[in-house]
Amino acid sequence: MTFIQSFGAAETVTGSCHLLQLTNGVNILVDCGYFQGENELQTLAPFEFDAKKVDILLITHAHLDHTGRIPKLVKEGFDGKVIALRATMELAEVILLDSAKIAQEDYKIALKKAKRAGQEKSVSPPIYTTDDAKAVFDLTIEYAHYNKTIKLSPDLQVTFRNAGHILGSATIQIEFNEEERTKSLVFSGDLGNRNDLIMPAPSFIKQADALYIESTYGDRNHRCLQDSIKEFKEIVISTLNNQGNVLIPSFAIERTQEILLLLKQMYYDQELPLCKIFLDSPMAIRATQIYTHYHDELNTAANNLLMRDGTIFDFPYLHYSLKDKDSKRINKEEGGCIIIAGSGMCTGGRILQHFKHRLWDGRNSIVFVGYQVQGTLGRQMIEGANFISLYHEKIKVNAHIHMINGFSAHADQSDLLAWMGEFKQLNKIYLIHGEPDKQAIFKDVISEQLNKSSHIVKYAEKIYL
Repeated sequence: MTFIQSFGAAETVTGSCHLLQLTNGVNILVDCGYFQGENELQTLAPFEFDAKKVDILLITHAHLDHTGRIPKLVKEGFDGKVIALRATMELAEVILLDSAKIAQEDYKIALKKAKRAGQEKSVSPPIYTTDDAKAVFDLTIEYAHYNKTIKLSPDLQVTFRNAGHILGSATIQIEFNEEERTKSLVFSGDLGNRNDLIMPAPSFIKQADALYIESTYGDRNHRCLQDSIKEFKEIVISTLNNQGNVLIPSFAIERTQEILLLLKQMYYDQELPLCKIFLDSPMAIRATQIYTHYHDELNTAANNLLMRDGTIFDFPYLHYSLKDKDSKRINKEEGGCIIIAGSGMCTGGRILQHFKHRLWDGRNSIVFVGYQVQGTLGRQMIEGANFISLYHEKIKVNAHIHMINGFSAHADQSDLLAWMGEFKQLNKIYLIHGEPDKQAIFKDVISEQLNKSSHIVKYAEKIYL
């Protein structure tokens, strides 16, 4: 009998990896992502299934916690078919190559330190190399299109629908014949906010025998987007007027493009003081180019800017810092800057250098605009850390710390309930992608408001369909 096991994103937010084993022997993997935050070491652990026996890999979207272990999967023998939207694969290439580069650099640094201590055997090699990441794109790739069914066999088909989360994000519906009837299994992927600044609202699905739904914000609703925009503008304007700098740790994909779009709108509305805006992330720069290329998948607001001046994101205040020397040059700027840099959770990247140079200065503001996983530096800061350690140096947190939740690219509780409420037939609900305490709240809310029971999926638990 067909069953599913979740080898990630089970009672945790990250590490998406769900193995569907059909009665006819076909094995389908939905996502294969990195664990982040407190569970990061799980990324290095061996797969608890045989990569060689996976026939098809379906990718909901390009984020690292959904794609980050695909090179490892290939390295361990997967040579089946990959199915995803073309935009997803372009973004995934940027992300995976960057991830491999960071892993190799971290390994070299760790090895050098270990050799000095005579302990080089204690250092594990990187999870994969850039060559391993490139090998992913040598696989057989079938490009999906929204709302167009792909028939994999007479008894098996998949349909990708717009999830509204990031460019190329999808909810995936898998339909297969079993016990003389067609069964429908839906993976929500990460669902988007209905009021996203750049993406259209998620598409609805009408029928599912089983739904695997994310629950990252299942315990609460986001702050009103307009209130969040107002707060963001107030922080930016007041900080710049006080000759301070605004530092925005931002995810290279989606959040960065939202912030650029908002700043450009402020520029046109004459709300933005004279300043220099630095996009200090090669990955975010490349992702922004990909967003522009696939502008027809973005919402009306983004395309209106494109029609206005021929570009969605560019405007006179914006500077791209592609090379390391460009990034270092920003340190010479005294005030009046907005610096957007990764990583979004401050686990690495150029944002750490900017913290070193500017976190101690009370004129500056740090604006978090995305979810911070437990155990990350970003989470420490929004929880009130007075000092942080960077590059073997203790740094005082004097800058003003702001957390603005309304920009989330994730659906909140009301979004999730409204999306599920559109199903005409929904038999079983399984909760994934969430912290356990938040999932428990969401489970109760589903029961109260939708009059349906749901189940919190545990790691490697077999769930029969």
